[in-house]
Amino acid sequence: MKASAPQPLSPTQDEDPAERAAELTELLGHLTACWDEERRQLARRLHDSLGSSMTALTMHLGLLSSHLKEQPQRDRAAQMKQLLNNIIETNRKMQLTLWNDKLEFLGPKAAIAELVVEWGREHGIKARASLPDDEPEYSRAQGVTLLRCAEEGLRNAAAHAQATEVDVILDDDGEQAMLTVRDNGIGAGEDAGNSLSCHGLRLLRERARLLGGSVTLGPGPEGGTALTMILPKQA
Repeated sequence: MKASAPQPLSPTQDEDPAERAAELTELLGHLTACWDEERRQLARRLHDSLGSSMTALTMHLGLLSSHLKEQPQRDRAAQMKQLLNNIIETNRKMQLTLWNDKLEFLGPKAAIAELVVEWGREHGIKARASLPDDEPEYSRAQGVTLLRCAEEGLRNAAAHAQATEVDVILDDDGEQAMLTVRDNGIGAGEDAGNSLSCHGLRLLRERARLLGGSVTLGPGPEGGTALTMILPKQA
């Protein structure tokens, strides 16, 4: 007797769509938390092992160079030192891309400020950060999500907006935080909302939803594009 082909699994009639959505939201929260923790651990290992080793090598090379007498040897040692410095800088940028330590030790305000400065220098675009005078209190999940919003907004400005100026603005009234990344580029256009379907923005929207917040993408007040995230302080 010929065996029948297996049938695809389908939800049972008793399965509640709302319950299923809640389960998926919980799973997404767990996955993003694990992802963030893995990035933090990898950045820490790069700092503790590779970064420390490269710094020690630079010091040893400097000591060795001080005993070299012939100019060709001194020139070669200088080239080696520059190469090590380049590796150290690349390692530092990799660490910052994976995880910003200032987020944990100094808070989102300091982490966002550093991100904006580094991004503006790297892309040659005038980037400004407008932040609260005091350091607002956020949970770790809220701080990470705000930083990811700033990263995504800057990434999109560099890739699509053709902007020459970008502003990152963090407002906090004690009840909710609102982070906006706006540029003076070509604008989001009529289909701005559809841009949220791309993977980076879609994941950002789900991160915000998990914390009871929202993400919108649309035209800025003076043209260009504005990405805005709103997070309640108590979800």
